[in-house]
Parts: sequence; structure tokens; C-alpha cells
Amino acid sequence: MLVTLTLGGCTVGPSYEAPAPPSAQGYVQQNHAASSRDIGQHVSIGEALRKDWWASLESPPLNQLVEQALTYNWSIEVARASLAKEQETIKVARGGLFPTIDLTAGAERQKYGAFDQGSSLPVFSAYEGGAAVSYDLDAFGVRRGQVELASANAEVQEEVLNAARLNIAGDTVLEALQIASVRAQINVVTSVIASDQRNLALVGKACEVGVATQGDVTSAQSQLDHDRTLLPPLHQQLNLSEDALAVLVGQSPATWAAPDFNLEALTLVQDIPLVVPSELVRSRPDIRAAQARLHAASAAVGIATADMYPHLTLSSGISQQGLFSGPASMAWNLIGGLTAPVFNGGALSAHRREMQDAYQAAFAQYQQTVLDAFKQVADHLHGLANSADALVTEQQALHSASDALRLSRLGYSMGNTGVVQVLDAQRLQQLAEIQLVQARTQRYVQTVNLFLAVGGGITDPPLGSRGNSAAESDSAVLSTSAANGSDQ
Repeated sequence: MLVTLTLGGCTVGPSYEAPAPPSAQGYVQQNHAASSRDIGQHVSIGEALRKDWWASLESPPLNQLVEQALTYNWSIEVARASLAKEQETIKVARGGLFPTIDLTAGAERQKYGAFDQGSSLPVFSAYEGGAAVSYDLDAFGVRRGQVELASANAEVQEEVLNAARLNIAGDTVLEALQIASVRAQINVVTSVIASDQRNLALVGKACEVGVATQGDVTSAQSQLDHDRTLLPPLHQQLNLSEDALAVLVGQSPATWAAPDFNLEALTLVQDIPLVVPSELVRSRPDIRAAQARLHAASAAVGIATADMYPHLTLSSGISQQGLFSGPASMAWNLIGGLTAPVFNGGALSAHRREMQDAYQAAFAQYQQTVLDAFKQVADHLHGLANSADALVTEQQALHSASDALRLSRLGYSMGNTGVVQVLDAQRLQQLAEIQLVQARTQRYVQTVNLFLAVGGGITDPPLGSRGNSAAESDSAVLSTSAANGSDQ
């Protein structure tokens, strides 16, 4: 018994330690850094992003819509319920650390045969009632490993919930931007169609007086018909975004109408906060989830290692026994049990190696998740600079196309150019207007995507508060600690 109690504090298998934070000093090479270019926005390294980052766009309808989505979206509710389930699983696992106490009761009517105590014994009725206690000493940490595994799985689900909230907020904002962009493009095309109709009327009058030909009228009509074909696809994009917003806020498209967003009512964020690279692993829920999965894989190795050692249990019971027709007396028992694996065809060793391989896979997945996160941040930093350049060039293109259209119309009115030149100039001006709207939208989209890439302002307690250390890599810890439980 003393040996058993002494072993009760022994735990075999790896002791989990978190990977070291990234050593990178930046997200992009300095000569490509968005902050070194005149993009009209400033990236502040080391600043914290506010949790309600969408409020930076300064649109009250958008703020209300995002809050509605975070409250009523069903995907978030699924993640929330799954988290509650995992938290209850922790309680189930913790229950294994304590003794179990069960009430026992029974009654019987017995008649012994001739080969038992003799046929002279009469038929009798007996009863028994009491309590039974059982306790797994968990000498090598199986139960504690199960608690650790359940806790890590709950951390995974908590980050899944955080990721769901981040994705729903991001999707809501991006769909609102899409609505604003499509509405602006519809306004441009509607204006162009009105201009086409005026052109057709002017060319028709010119044809009547012999200044223009019927071919000019046909060309003007063809341009009008072509520009009208641009509206249905835009209306389709608008309808799809409105339906998507309805689902995001937990409503049916048949019963809910999206607000009328427009780009002019939104404010482009000028000062963009950006976490330092070493803190990115704490700010993104997908990285924190990958780290929690790594912790769970480490706990699974510990459980598989502990299963290779003996299992020690204590059980006892106390009860009142007696005959229904006679006196009763107290009975009790105390039993200690030990089960040790001797031969299992190598199954336990193979299972332990299986969990070690699963750990290595989780470690590699964690590293890949971190790299993907750095790539996303770098992509959107490049996007900030490139979208700013695109906006400048599109503004210049629109200015040039508007001048060309004005001169073409002037030349047409003076008889120096034909209607084809006017229509070509109008087509270029129309294309420049639409592309300018898209370029303006892209600046908002890149800013929002950067907010999402850095975790949306969701912070995590310092790694040290969870008992994690970054002094060593996990692979070294696993290799060293796993040696405590040798294969059988």
C-alpha cells in the first residue's frame, strides 16, 4: 500500500511545452513594406487592434448589422454549444480523479438443494443494503492525462468559437462592402445608359437632317443595347450579397432586407494597427487552435505511455445483511487490485508510436498554420500598397478618358469626328468609372482582410499563464520525455 501511494505522484509520458514564438522581425522585406510607400494609410507596428474593428469604418448601420450577426448567426451557436459540450467533457474526466461511491441493495428468496448445505434448510428470504467505494489510484497518470486531453480539446473548441465570430464579422463587413460597390457600379452603368439614350437621340436627329448616316444610328443603338446588358449581372451580384447577409444575421432572405450601404458613407481607416510578428501566434484563433491540438496530441502520448504500466485500484464496501425474519449484522470488505499488461501482441507499443506520430503531424500542422498566417499578413500588406497605386492610376485613367470623351463629342458636334469615335471614347470612360469604383472598394477590402489576418483584435492570455514555456521546441521535449516510458 505504501509503495502504491508513493507511485501515485508519478506521471509518465511527455510534459507539454509550447513552441517558441516566431523569430521573424517583420512580415515583408523592407523594400516591399507598405509603410514605406505613400498609400494614404499608416501601418503602426506594435499597436493593438480594437475588438470591434468594424467600428473603425464609422458606419452605424454596419455596426448594428455586425452585432446582429454575432448574436443570431447559427454557425456561432453551433460553435458555442460545441464548446459547452467540451467543457462538460472536462468535468467527466475530472470525475475519474475521485473515488466513486454507489449505493447497493438487494433481496433474494433462496432454497438450497441437496448438494449444498443439505436439503433440511428451509426456504428463506434475505436482504442486503449498503455502499460500495472504488478508487483508481492513477499511479502513472492515465486519469490526469485524460483531464489534460479534455482541457486541450476544450481550448481547441474555444478557438473554433473565436474563429467563427471573427469569420462571421469579416464576412458581414465584406458582404456590406460588396453591396456598396455593386450599388456604385449600378449607378455608373445607369448613368452611362442615360448618356447612350441621349447619344442615340442626337444621332437620330442628325440622321434626319443628313448629317449622320443610318450606320451611325445603328452603332449608337448597339452601344445602348450593349450597356444595358451590364445591369443584370450587377443586380445578380447585389441579390447574392443581400441573401448572404440575411443568412449571416440568422434570417431568411424572404423576410429580411439588407441596409442600403454605399461607399460614400464609409470611412477608410488611416491608422492601421499591426501586431509584432512574435505576438501573431497569440492573436490569431487558428494558430491558438493549432497549438491546443498540439497540446492534445501530447496528452494522448502520455495516456498511451501510462497504459503500458500497471493499473492499481482500491475498492471497499459496507452493508447491512440479514434475514427478513431474523436479526441483521454488519458486513464489510476491502480489496486492492493490480492489473499489469504482460502480452498484448505489441498493441500497446504500437498505439504509443501511433500517438507519437500523431503528435509530429500536429506539430507540423502548427508550423504550417503559422507560416500561412504570416503569408496572409504579408499578402494584405502588399495589397494595401498595390490597391493604393491602383486607385491613383484609375483616377488618372478616368480623368484622361473623360477628357477624351469631351473632345470627341466636341469634334462630333463640329463634324470633325464620327459617332464611332464618340462611342469608343464613351466606352473607355465607362470602363474607367467602373474600375475606379472597384479600386476604391479594394482598398476597403484589403484593410478589412488585414484586420482579419491579425486576428481581429481577439487577444489570448500570455502563454506563460497556461504553464507553457518557449525555451525548447516541442519535438525535443517529446523525445526526452517519452523516454520515461520504454516500449514493452
